Amino acid sequence: MKKKLLFVCLGNICRSPSAEAVMNAYLRINQLDTEFECDSAGTGGWHAGHPADSRMQRHAIKRDYNLTSIARQFNPKNDFDEFDLIFGMDEQNVSDLKSFARNSDDLNKIKSMTAYCSRFVNYNSVPDPYYGGANGFELVLDILEDACEGLLKELT
Repeated sequence: MKKKLLFVCLGNICRSPSAEAVMNAYLRINQLDTEFECDSAGTGGWHAGHPADSRMQRHAIKRDYNLTSIARQFNPKNDFDEFDLIFGMDEQNVSDLKSFARNSDDLNKIKSMTAYCSRFVNYNSVPDPYYGGANGFELVLDILEDACEGLLKELT
């Protein structure tokens, strides 16, 4: 049975779909895509049903990451049961996820994405690039590549 990973940000159009795409790419490269399954969600539902932000898609495609997921809102009733680990992109996401938790099992599944970084150790969150410029989108991908490398080591 596949281990299921869920990446969560605020609106599920920039950071969490990027984390999903980066992790999926790393899983494929390491021939682990048969052992893990990834998804993403947002704590809010404003963008539900929409594709990833076009700016985030442009930056991701330059690194050969394809953001194919469609935004959805985190569903505490299903997602805590469905997923083995749930990664918040920033401290507010982690806090929101913890507030949705029904019990200690749910709480134990919630992790901070940046906890797996080895190079971007001064970042306690993956910063939201939505209102910034191109550098913000590149920084998100840099941090997520670092975090996904660390997460992959942890999982294997």
